[in-house]
Amino acid sequence: MTYEWSSDDNGSTANRPSRISALGAAARRVPAVGLALAACLTASPAMAATTADRDGGAATSGAGLDRYYRQRLDWRGCVLGPDDDKGRELEKAGAQCADVTVPLDYAAPRGRTITVAISRLKATDTRHRVGAIVLNNGGPGGTALESPPDVRKVMKNVGPRYDIIGFDPRFVGRSTPLDCGWPTGTSIYSAGHDRAGFDRQVLFHKGLADKCRATNASVLPHVSTRNTARDMDVIRGALGERKISYLGYSYGTYLGTVYTQMFPGRFDRVVLDGAIAPGDYGPRLLRGAERENEQALSDWAAWAARRDDAYGLGRTRAEVLATVDRVVAASARGQLTVGTAPETFRLDDTQVPLLLFQGIADDTDAGRSAFSEQVSVLAKAADGQAARLSPQFAAILRFMLTSEQSHYGSVQTAILCGDVPAPRDPERYWRDIERSRATHPLFGPVTNNIGPCAFWDRPREEPTQVRRDAPVLIVAATGDPRTTYKSSVELHGLLPASKLITLKGANHHGIFGSYGSACVDDKVNQYLATGELPVKDQTCVKQAG
Repeated sequence: MTYEWSSDDNGSTANRPSRISALGAAARRVPAVGLALAACLTASPAMAATTADRDGGAATSGAGLDRYYRQRLDWRGCVLGPDDDKGRELEKAGAQCADVTVPLDYAAPRGRTITVAISRLKATDTRHRVGAIVLNNGGPGGTALESPPDVRKVMKNVGPRYDIIGFDPRFVGRSTPLDCGWPTGTSIYSAGHDRAGFDRQVLFHKGLADKCRATNASVLPHVSTRNTARDMDVIRGALGERKISYLGYSYGTYLGTVYTQMFPGRFDRVVLDGAIAPGDYGPRLLRGAERENEQALSDWAAWAARRDDAYGLGRTRAEVLATVDRVVAASARGQLTVGTAPETFRLDDTQVPLLLFQGIADDTDAGRSAFSEQVSVLAKAADGQAARLSPQFAAILRFMLTSEQSHYGSVQTAILCGDVPAPRDPERYWRDIERSRATHPLFGPVTNNIGPCAFWDRPREEPTQVRRDAPVLIVAATGDPRTTYKSSVELHGLLPASKLITLKGANHHGIFGSYGSACVDDKVNQYLATGELPVKDQTCVKQAG
């Protein structure tokens, strides 16, 4: 079976393979753990306020939301069927699952409702219990229902002191679903090498937006980070907690920041890993990260050159980068065919740069090895040779080129478009692409490309502004190619009471518990154990190997 799409398809799924096997975690989750706010308390810990704060938009008990905050959760097993490995792993760890009912529209709480799926791994050290900590793995559109067992291990001795709460945000995972029926799992692509390719991208992304409007018009206005933050506060109330702690990666750091602004006084210990400043967040959130990605690509090339016997990409950094250029140039001349029967894929110059972009976000040896194998396959394809695909690479390609993960791309895009308005004029994107191409020829056409948000309805609410300080802990790597170190530092400046842990020398997105930095992990766990931020900002250094 051969998979391909052409950007003149206008989002059509005609003549495409139907949904096949589930995509592996490596292709659907952000690299952070595998691309994230004074209230007047009442006597009941489940009801933290009687009126909304200025940013909260909807009130709690004062706006007809009492039944949501006071709902009794039906805790049950997490296994949904014989093939539910996620549920089995949760139950094996001792977790339970529940559905939290929330309003689709917080301005109309007596109207339609949806459910948000949560899991809970209860504290076992009840004598020293801190409270509940809520998890978000990023995306936007990523799941976290499955994460409590892994996070408990990462938290080491402090883990048993928390109820660890995983949740799939509205329209994600096991929550009420949203799927626009797209032929792809992502709306992020390169513009290609010429105007004709860009024009096809315009038609393609308009087609994606049209499909979402045709299939989900009634819910799209309510897909937003601010509504997810409101859902989080309902979860807090339903759990009976006066305050919740929070661990968010990547996009999850934006969600966490929004929560601190909308619900001051209702959060305890907050860790934001791979943080993004609100001003950098939106449909074009990758703009400005070109240099970090070029540096990550260059560092990987040096790593691969030292292992030329294994990957055959070149014996020097320059030779490896020349191989990359050759692959991209070949994809611009005509589609590359990768894989062997029965599963092959065809890739053009709107897709190959994206594969390179996503592959360099992990500078661990394991991540670089997997990426090197993928580039080796692409290099062979550029020479007209076939090569077998690893299961991981095949999953990534199915993610990009089939409808298998349509729901992920649909929700991710709906959140971005529902949070911040995008420019409407295609010519603005084209000018930005051409301007960036001069200095960033590989990644500029990716980060500046048009997307479905150019054709989306305007968000119902204005983007969240940081107007209140919040004593949170920010974790950032100096070479993070997704949410840049500069953006993390900017958020730190917007929140003067925050503290920043810097990991120097790492080109990696998401550090705590996922990178193997004992220095970072110990400092974060110390904060989670004591609730006391470091006296001053901290610096760790990437260790060799």
